[in-house]
Amino acid sequence: MKTISKTHIFFIGLMLFSLFFGAGNLIFPPILGQQAGEQFWPAILGFIMTGVGLPLLTIVAIALSGRNMQELAGRIHPKFGIVFTIVVYILIGPSMAIPRVANVAFEMGAQTFVPESLKSSGWVLFAYTLVFFGVVFWASLNPSKLVDRIGNVLTPLLLLGVAGLFVAAMLNPQGSAQPAVQEYVESPFFKGFMEGYLTLDTIAALAFGVVVINAIRMKGVEDNKLIAKAAIQAAIVAAIGLSLVYAALGYIGVTSVESFGYAENGGQLLTVVVQALFGKYGLILIAFIVTLACLTTCIGLVAACGQYFSTLIRRASYNWVAFIICVLGLLVSNLGLNQIISISVPVLLVIYPVSIVLILLSFLDRLFHVSPYVYAGAMIATVIISIFDGLKEANISIDFITTWFKYIPLYEKGIGWVIPAIVGALIGFIIEMLKSDRSVTK
Repeated sequence: MKTISKTHIFFIGLMLFSLFFGAGNLIFPPILGQQAGEQFWPAILGFIMTGVGLPLLTIVAIALSGRNMQELAGRIHPKFGIVFTIVVYILIGPSMAIPRVANVAFEMGAQTFVPESLKSSGWVLFAYTLVFFGVVFWASLNPSKLVDRIGNVLTPLLLLGVAGLFVAAMLNPQGSAQPAVQEYVESPFFKGFMEGYLTLDTIAALAFGVVVINAIRMKGVEDNKLIAKAAIQAAIVAAIGLSLVYAALGYIGVTSVESFGYAENGGQLLTVVVQALFGKYGLILIAFIVTLACLTTCIGLVAACGQYFSTLIRRASYNWVAFIICVLGLLVSNLGLNQIISISVPVLLVIYPVSIVLILLSFLDRLFHVSPYVYAGAMIATVIISIFDGLKEANISIDFITTWFKYIPLYEKGIGWVIPAIVGALIGFIIEMLKSDRSVTK
C-alpha cells in the first residue's frame, strides 16, 4: 500500500497555507489589532475561529467524506449543489477574490514605486495586472506542480518575510496597546469573528480541499483513509501557520497607534510600519511579502476554478478555462479595490453562513441519516436571515423585517442565523421521522 511521507505532508500543508494566505489575510489582522487594542486577544481569537478554525473544519469535512463541494451541497438537492458550487467558484474566482488579491498586490507592492505623476493613471494598474495575471496563468497551467512551486519554494520565502517583519516589530515596538474602539469595546470576540468572514477562507476551503486531496493522490496514495489522514495533517500544518501569522500581524497593529494613529486600512498601516522599522528597504520588504502572498493565492484559486469548470463543462479544456478566468480577473481588478470590497461584503454575509451550516451538518449527518429535510430546513432558515443581513450591509433596510429580527438571539452580534438554522434542522428532522413512521406503517 502506497503511503506518503511526513515531509510531503508538511510541504502540502505549506502549500495550503499559501493558498489561504492572500490579500485579506494580510491586511485585516493589523487593523483589527489597532482597533481592538487592549481587547486584542478575544478579538483575534474570534478572528482565528472564522479565519482558521472554519477553513480547517472544511478541509476535514471534505477529507473525511471523500466528497467535493458539489456533492456536499447536493445533499440538499442535486440542483442546489450545482448552483451553490457555481456561485462559490465565481465568488472565489473572477468576480471577487482573484481581482481583490491582484489589486492588493498592486496597491501595497508595485504602486509604492510608481512616480507620483503616474499613480492616478488607470494604465499603470492595467499594465501591472496584465503582467500579474500572465505569471498566474503560466504557473497554473500545470496543477500537479503546485506543491513544488508553492509549498517548496514560495511559502518558505513568504514566511521568512513575515517573520522578519514580526521580529523587527518585537525588538522595536512602536507603542503600547490603547483602549479598544468601535465595536471592539463591547463585543471584541464577535467583532473579530465577523472580520474573519472577510478572509474568504471558509468558502475557499470548499475548493482547496479538493486541491489538497489531488496533491496527495499525485504522490501515488490511493487508500481513502490514508488520503483523509494526510489531508487533515496538512490542514493542521496550515492552520498553525495561519494562527501564528495572524497573531503576529495583529500585534503589529496593537503597538502602532501611539506612533501612527488609526489607519484607514491594514495595507496603509503595514506600509507606514515597515517604513519606520526598515526605512526605504521596508517598502521593498512589504512589496515582497504582499506580492508573494497574493500571487500564491491567485494561482491556487485559478487552478481550483479551472479544475471545476473544465469538469463541469466537458467541452472546455482546463487551459482554456484558466485563461478565461485570468482575463475576467484582469478586467474586474481594474474596477479598483474599494469598489470590489464594497460589493463583496454584502454577498459574503449571505454565502458565508450557508457554507458554515453546510460544513457543520456534514459532521452530524450520520445522526440523521443524511436526511435532505434536515439539510433543507437548516439551509432555508439560514438563507432567509443571511439575505436580510446582506441587504442591511448594502444599506437596503426593510424596517418591518429588521424590527422583528432584533428579537432573534445573537442577531445584533451579526450571527442571527445560528438559532434559526438549528430550529430549521430540528423541523427537518421531525419531518424525516414522521415520513419514516408512515413508511413503516404502510
